[in-house]
Amino acid sequence: MGNATSCCVSASPKLRRKAHSRLEPYQPDAELSREDTGCNLQHISDRENIDDLNMESNPSDHPRASTIFLSKSQTDVAVANKRVREKRKSLYINHVLNTHIVMFQKHPGQLRRKYSSCSTIYLDESTVSQPNLKYTIKCVALAIYYHIKKRETDGRMLLDIFDEKLHPLSKSEVPLDYDKRDPEQKQIYRFVRTLFSAAQLTAECAIVTLVYLERLLTYAEIDICPANWKRIVLGAILLASKVWDDQAVWNVDYCQILKDIPVEDMNELERQFLELLQFNINVPSSVYAKYYFDLRSLSEANSLSLPLEPLSRDKAQKLEAISRLCDDKYKDLRKANKKRSVSTDNVNTARWAPAIVS
Repeated sequence: MGNATSCCVSASPKLRRKAHSRLEPYQPDAELSREDTGCNLQHISDRENIDDLNMESNPSDHPRASTIFLSKSQTDVAVANKRVREKRKSLYINHVLNTHIVMFQKHPGQLRRKYSSCSTIYLDESTVSQPNLKYTIKCVALAIYYHIKKRETDGRMLLDIFDEKLHPLSKSEVPLDYDKRDPEQKQIYRFVRTLFSAAQLTAECAIVTLVYLERLLTYAEIDICPANWKRIVLGAILLASKVWDDQAVWNVDYCQILKDIPVEDMNELERQFLELLQFNINVPSSVYAKYYFDLRSLSEANSLSLPLEPLSRDKAQKLEAISRLCDDKYKDLRKANKKRSVSTDNVNTARWAPAIVS
């Protein structure tokens, strides 16, 4: 699944209705004969491209469509960034004033500019192929938080299979206002982290979980809200763990984590989740990469720091070895290109970009 590069696109019923409604119905002229009516049929090139409609609404299928969680978070992020800039400006002014006061006390009559230096290099080891597990779960929890916070208010239907009142996750009584209290980001993070830790799932599985979640909201035309977010997230994790990981976790294993859920309920949750996804469980690599980088953008906008590791001697030697290997490879490629004759018909040459690690 993870190595697939083609996507199986299925338009939601709403998109199909919109697509057909935009096509002008064919009304033959009564004066024309049956043989002549065929020439007035609409040409296929004149019809609206259905894929363009899908691209606008299905970010989980198309790499160029914007993710839903990032668009929902942009309004809050703009306000948060303004506050951060004002706070940093205030802290910087106070820091400069305090520094000048201290320098003036030590050296009255002259101010000396102080430069800072650091002998330690910190690296961000989270990559698109090997994301950091804890950091990725935090980002996914933040994305789910924005989905719930910025949900539609037009009263879209709440499916019974995801209703926590009808299908509780524990034997404890569900509060009466269970559908009105928005969960905090920490609560969502603890729920997702518990499942990932107990089932020993990977960070890539968390990204695929978010893809399935947004695909469900788009295909089924529902919203994630306080009444259904736990079971929707559970269904997405259940499906992602089976599709992505080589060693799939069985439904009975999740029943050992959530001990109050019968295995029949877990099976029914998985079955209906698949049906609502129209059995489209494929995640192209381009879509996966888009969600990864959008999660990073979301974390940076919300000041969610990524854990940085100091560059050790062994890591520096490995980076230097990779740099030399790439350098030798591109040098050989440049030599081969020099032997070829350059003409106006063949002007594409390999670009040489050496990597240097000091």
